[in-house]
Amino acid sequence: MRQPIEERFAASDGTELFYRRWPVVASGGPRGAVLLFHRGHEHSGRLQEVVDGLDLPGFEMFAWDARGHGRSPGERGWAAHFGVLAHDADAFLRHLGAAHGYAPEEVAVVAQSVGAVTAAAWLHDFAPRVRCAVLAAPAFQVKLYVPFAIPGLRVLRKIKDPSYVQSYVKAKFLTHDPARIASFQADPLISRAIAVNVLIDLFDTSKRVIADAAAIQVPVQVLASGSDFVVKKGPQRRFFERLGSKDKEFHEFPGFYHDTLGEKDRHLPLGKAREFILRQFAAPPALPSLLDADQRGYTRDELDRLRGPAAPLAGLGFAVTRRALGSLGRLSDGIRLGLETGFDSGSTLDYVYRHRPAGRTPFGRMFDAAYLDSIGWRGIRVRRRHLEEMLAEAFARLEGSGRPVRLVDIAAGHGRYALTALGSNGDGATALLRDWSDLNVERGRALITEMGLAGRAAFERGDAFDPASLAEIPADRTVGVVSGLYELFPANDGIRRSLAGLARAIEPGGYLLYTNQPWHPQLEFIARVLASHRDGQPWIMRRRTQGEMDELVAAAGFRKLEQRIDRWGIFSVSLAERLAERVAG
Repeated sequence: MRQPIEERFAASDGTELFYRRWPVVASGGPRGAVLLFHRGHEHSGRLQEVVDGLDLPGFEMFAWDARGHGRSPGERGWAAHFGVLAHDADAFLRHLGAAHGYAPEEVAVVAQSVGAVTAAAWLHDFAPRVRCAVLAAPAFQVKLYVPFAIPGLRVLRKIKDPSYVQSYVKAKFLTHDPARIASFQADPLISRAIAVNVLIDLFDTSKRVIADAAAIQVPVQVLASGSDFVVKKGPQRRFFERLGSKDKEFHEFPGFYHDTLGEKDRHLPLGKAREFILRQFAAPPALPSLLDADQRGYTRDELDRLRGPAAPLAGLGFAVTRRALGSLGRLSDGIRLGLETGFDSGSTLDYVYRHRPAGRTPFGRMFDAAYLDSIGWRGIRVRRRHLEEMLAEAFARLEGSGRPVRLVDIAAGHGRYALTALGSNGDGATALLRDWSDLNVERGRALITEMGLAGRAAFERGDAFDPASLAEIPADRTVGVVSGLYELFPANDGIRRSLAGLARAIEPGGYLLYTNQPWHPQLEFIARVLASHRDGQPWIMRRRTQGEMDELVAAAGFRKLEQRIDRWGIFSVSLAERLAERVAG
């Protein structure tokens, strides 16, 4: 039996999480790491049989106790939201590189149950370029056995948050292995509680990841239990069928209970996982390029559908909504501003950031409050917070290396978040803000004066896609920002020109902050109902998977360091470092 070493790592919010590391026991053959995700309620110590059963002596094994589980801190079974767990996975991958020397392509993932959903959400939202992933009995849809359980839990969450439910699952319904049953029942580190918000988020995240599984490109193997009393197999099959992975496998084991990798005959699924991992490591990693995803692929197909006519009944509903926004909606200050300047304009964005409902009459204020509380605008405000946090991180990195802060934002809107970040930094920090809109430039300059930043910040008109305009930016910038811009343009050619211009402007070792929209639940509503700032045309967007956006950034000469994303998986903010090689041309 391989003996683990106990260690800790800093999670995404600085929390010290406990993990176990099983060192390599034999040299020769493939070298790599296996990153293990434990089941819900459990902890990394219960993965010993998996470590031994995989029989990969040349691979170092790692498993951490999710927050609120095992020996990691936190309220038992609780997290602020399910996305925190995926963010922790990304932090652990970075830790594997920094502390143990493993690049993402040297890492295989093996995850079970709730841990498999965490891994799937991480693969979707963060697009880590790991070598492969094995997902055993992913808990995409838990069998709750109570009618209207999810709606009831949503009501409970509104009444009392946090609140908890206790797992109904008995050990004898997890596995046929008597020793495994006994160890489960006697394990003091197993927690039966799960927070209601985490359970609801598990349900919602699973639906989103299944619907958009085509975004996942890494090789994936799904292992299903034939007699699973805990989760449903149908969603597992749908997830597998929709995967974008060119190399994928699905194996079902008749008679197996939910603890697939802890069953009496676990050598069967573990053998399949071992074969899959060794085959992936027998050849160089070969993820498909997504640089031309604007020309072909499922997000391009989605764009073409949005450009075409809506289904008749849905189209009628969208038409009625447009008329209502153009009439009663004008009582809301925010809706009226969107109708006048475009719902994707800098003016609208600044209004959403301020988040103060206003309107004509109490009805107008009520409409405005509902408008500002829509999931997209909630995500936008989280994106702003993440931008400010990432800017602070970039500033701290520069300060730590003794370098000045010279910021450029090539599509700043009114520039409020950039100027806020600048104002909180030392007097030596400066900013050049740009935007193509004369109105945004005018209001941005007024904001500079209002915030007392004259002399430290300048605002000028500039085209974020024109090479000649980008070439006017001084080539001494240490921080570049492009936020909320690329999401508005479906083609990649302009994005690549824009990123090349940023790469020329940012010094090697400097930083780039960029945003992305890998998912949006209201994409069709936006396309059919809301108008863009571009001549009042429909606001039709093509989603870029996180993998596509990261590849575009990498092709321009940047290395991604860190990412944050909202709880709904809509808007991401990433920090990348400018590599030493300058972009030619």
